[in-house]
Amino acid sequence: MRGAELPLVTALPFVVLLLVIALAPLAAPRWWRHNRNKALVALLVSAPILLYLGIHAPESLHEKFHEYLGFIVVIGALFVVTGGIHIQGSLAGTPLVNTGMLGIGAVLANLLGTTGASVLLIRPLLRANKRRKRVAHIVIFFIFIVANCGGLLTPLGDPPLLLGYLKGVPFDWTLRLWPQWLMLNGVLVVLFNLWDQWALNRDEKELPGSQHDEVLVHEPLRIQGGVEMVVLLGIILTIVGAGRAAAAGQPWTQNVRELLIVLLALFGYFAGSGERRAKNVFTFSPIIEVAVLFAAIFVTMTPVLEMLNAWAQQPAFALSTPVQFFWTTGALSSVLDNAPTYLAFAASAAGLHGVAPHGPYIGTLALDPRAAQLLAAISTGAVFMGANTYIGNAPNFMVKAIAEENGVKMPSFFGYIVYSLGILLPLFVLVSLVFFRS
Repeated sequence: MRGAELPLVTALPFVVLLLVIALAPLAAPRWWRHNRNKALVALLVSAPILLYLGIHAPESLHEKFHEYLGFIVVIGALFVVTGGIHIQGSLAGTPLVNTGMLGIGAVLANLLGTTGASVLLIRPLLRANKRRKRVAHIVIFFIFIVANCGGLLTPLGDPPLLLGYLKGVPFDWTLRLWPQWLMLNGVLVVLFNLWDQWALNRDEKELPGSQHDEVLVHEPLRIQGGVEMVVLLGIILTIVGAGRAAAAGQPWTQNVRELLIVLLALFGYFAGSGERRAKNVFTFSPIIEVAVLFAAIFVTMTPVLEMLNAWAQQPAFALSTPVQFFWTTGALSSVLDNAPTYLAFAASAAGLHGVAPHGPYIGTLALDPRAAQLLAAISTGAVFMGANTYIGNAPNFMVKAIAEENGVKMPSFFGYIVYSLGILLPLFVLVSLVFFRS
């Protein structure tokens, strides 16, 4: 299937799907909350492309199925296993402790994924600050750092990077993005500490009693879930081992990696603690939502990737430099899911270098020095700018909902954007000037 020969109308289902994902939570939140409605939308939107691919390109459909299987198995396993790890008790809600929690979250996001780290840390952080009046800024910076910008260093960190890994990017390739990770998260952590100290001082003046003494009250902290942590390590080692075997020219038999990960996840679920999962308010609903929507995304974006790849090979294509890919990928990741946005621009970058969007084509970009600059810009833009809105990355709305359940008054959709424009936008300009000028 060649992108230049595809009718433009085959891109319409993908556009419709992304618009529904972006707008339905705002326009019809109660209706969209039910996974059966998401499944109905996913089926209706993807059915025309399923039929088209089944007739004209069954090999592409087969390829997308295996890509989707690898993606959802890893995401699902991490979600299930981390759901059984529980942090009991609370820390003191001081600016220093809060800053340390965000810093730890930025590191853990690369091991547990931004979703896993967010689920694990947000409730203990809220408990630590339950005696304070001004708390919304803590959750906002948590979304910035733990739910988004922290997860840049490994394929486990964020879904776009996992998709890149499944398309051939070496597991340790994203570690080269540590300067971008360190600059942005380092500045955010410092800004947060100053803001949090100011907020605590304001509480001290406005509330009766000593707030500085109040926030020191805490319960002993314990991390529970030894079985789950061992299983988590096994999943990570399986992913790394499969990647290194492929890089050495000795790939594992198809779906062996997925089978091992599923077995590990099942063991972690049944050998782990249902009580701990109950304390974490664990349900399968979020991962079912991801599975349903991404099934439709993988199908409907197939012709789009082919088209973008073909257009990028034309002399008039508008994007060619790292800074252009950084900002365009990031801008779309702010309002659409960052995983399909990453794939779309990776396909465009591949087209610029004459690489077809099949097999491990993103890995081909990573191994070419000039193309790797584009891939670094795409990866950084997709991960970082998912923090710009509540709908930019899956954990954002989840963290907001948990905070509101705990009595925190969070800003509205547009109120949150005021924070992101004021804090993140200048930092993204700095990142683009330092790392992606050429």
